[in-house]
Amino acid sequence: MKAATLLQVSRSALVAFTGLAMTFTLPAEIRSKSQELIVVQPHDLPEAAQTPGHSLFLYSDGSGGTYLYIEQLQGARITIFDVTDPSKIKLVGSIPLTVSGAFDFVRPLDGHGELVRFRDNKGVAVLDLHKAKAPSLRMISGLSDSGSTQPLGETGFLIVNEPYNYVRATPRDYQVVDISSPSEPVLLATVKEVRHELVNSDTGTTFLLGSEGLTVVRRTSVENDYKTHLMQMMSN
Repeated sequence: MKAATLLQVSRSALVAFTGLAMTFTLPAEIRSKSQELIVVQPHDLPEAAQTPGHSLFLYSDGSGGTYLYIEQLQGARITIFDVTDPSKIKLVGSIPLTVSGAFDFVRPLDGHGELVRFRDNKGVAVLDLHKAKAPSLRMISGLSDSGSTQPLGETGFLIVNEPYNYVRATPRDYQVVDISSPSEPVLLATVKEVRHELVNSDTGTTFLLGSEGLTVVRRTSVENDYKTHLMQMMSN
């Protein structure tokens, strides 16, 4: 009886110690002194955010949802995150692709599509966003040389028959600095080898696509102002 009791106590202690260890090892957001800036690193986000990518863009579905799309694995997949609430970024899913390689998101089309250009002069396509959580990539057949593009409003574009010279983004380190206390400026974080930067002006959120994946920099005052604005619109 005593042996069973001791075994039970030992197991309880082990569970408690494991929980305590997990508490100390869980990643924590990096916050400025004023709590205005919050740096969310790749390991603080869903696991898919830790995969580097080549291009990204934001899309609002017209129903209050905002989604971030990232090209990953040399064009093998598009990963989608729900970033409607920057404090609760969620993975929507990953769409596998069978395309000719890495590509870039170029420009929106007609509110429900995004023009995609493949690197190394391998053509263009349209990402159909009528189903924002499950988009589909549509190749454009019959094109000759896919040179530079010129928009024709929101519903079309011209492609000039000329060689297209892709200019690769130069990776740079970005550093987030807190100056809420000017007498004691603080370096909050360094984001390595950022190739693409994107800002959601509604929420003030900055998305940085670097060598370690996706890093998000939040601005809480802008988020709160935007939430207040939405509540006022709903009440009218």
